[in-house]
Amino acid sequence: MNENRNRLFLGACFALIVTSVSFAVRSKCEEVFRVDYGLSPEEIGWAIGPAFWGFTAAMVIGGLIIDIVKTKTIIWTGFVLHLLGIITLIFADTKISFYLGNLFFGLGNGCVEASFNPMIATLFPNEKTKMLNRFHVWFPGGIVIGGLLAYLMMDLMGLSHQLYIGVMLIPLLIYGYLFIGQSIPETERVANKVSYSDMIKATGAPFMLLVATLVMFVLANFGQLPFVSACLNFFPEKFGFSPSSMYIVIVAVLLVAALAEGKLAWGAKLVFPLMFFMMLLTAATELVTTQWMNALFQNAGVNAMVLLALITAIMAVGRFFAGGLVHKFNPAGVLLISSILALIGLYMMSVASGPAFTIISAIVFAVGVCYFWPTMLGYVAEYVPESGALGMSIMGGAGMVSVAMFLPMLGGVMEKDGTQTALRFMGFFPLILIAGFLVLLFVYGRKQNTES
Repeated sequence: MNENRNRLFLGACFALIVTSVSFAVRSKCEEVFRVDYGLSPEEIGWAIGPAFWGFTAAMVIGGLIIDIVKTKTIIWTGFVLHLLGIITLIFADTKISFYLGNLFFGLGNGCVEASFNPMIATLFPNEKTKMLNRFHVWFPGGIVIGGLLAYLMMDLMGLSHQLYIGVMLIPLLIYGYLFIGQSIPETERVANKVSYSDMIKATGAPFMLLVATLVMFVLANFGQLPFVSACLNFFPEKFGFSPSSMYIVIVAVLLVAALAEGKLAWGAKLVFPLMFFMMLLTAATELVTTQWMNALFQNAGVNAMVLLALITAIMAVGRFFAGGLVHKFNPAGVLLISSILALIGLYMMSVASGPAFTIISAIVFAVGVCYFWPTMLGYVAEYVPESGALGMSIMGGAGMVSVAMFLPMLGGVMEKDGTQTALRFMGFFPLILIAGFLVLLFVYGRKQNTES
């Protein structure tokens, strides 16, 4: 059993390497499609978007059906989608083909998260947050690998981006080999005989959250959908406020509705809807910023891909040693400290001048966002265990659709007002998170993890 468990965990890590290297690939390809193929930052943001909302769709659907079709099916579906994504990106030369390659990758990445997060929680029932952090070491770890390969292969050696993309086939084939013929356990929910309806109720407001995901998909694509764009611009034009603020208004309305449904319709505690909302902001703080790294720091005097590798290397090391930190401060305390450091790091990056200050500010930011993603998932796994695979899938999906929503927005801010304003704009997210995690710490932080 231990040998099988170790092999499954190792295979999951290689699958996450494919997922994370794709983030570095997109960040580098942003430059290729902007310079060589003439796409604008907003068009690139739209073409990269399906990597995130496709991730969301696969995660939510995977979380709903994983116990019906079994974990193994979701894993192999992700393998095939990753293969299609690599092939499509190698031959992509237009906005549409870049979009399709990112769509395949987004769906494949969502399958990876939908299957492996609950699998690891099942394999390590007494060390969920610790092992989820160790699994997610390979998200920044893979970005380090991808960033350094981009620097070596493209910047130093002058090789084509197609060859760079093709390197992802190596970890893909390794994780496929590791899962051949392996027995994969049922999810923790099934093993503990928690009913499907109880899993649905434990997520607080599942139908509202699914509607929120759909609405955010529309927001992520509204710049390319004329009718939707016209509808969303009607009220700003009529009442004289910024079109960008429609995002905030709609998300705020959805949050209130989700909280109300979670409390009144289901009678559930509000911790899951609250975590859902905060996942939107933690993911955007980390991933929107790093996804635009090449554009944000092209004139900083430091190679942007090396800077990305530095940030993600710090994140990887921090996540590997997360167990002691989580034990000392509990997950909510870790998330609060992370939000404070992320806010400081973003402000420092916005005023940085020269390589030294840029590197220092990036280090502060990296320490800040280091624990966001795995600790959010670990918190839900520990404090809302009845939510099962669906709970973690909804959380991960919320994070990715949030990135799809804010990627083109940040691209627009950069295009209109410059990189300093864009970084300060991102600082609003950790500011809100600080307030949210204070509530989480003092209201739920001291309660037993069996309460939901």
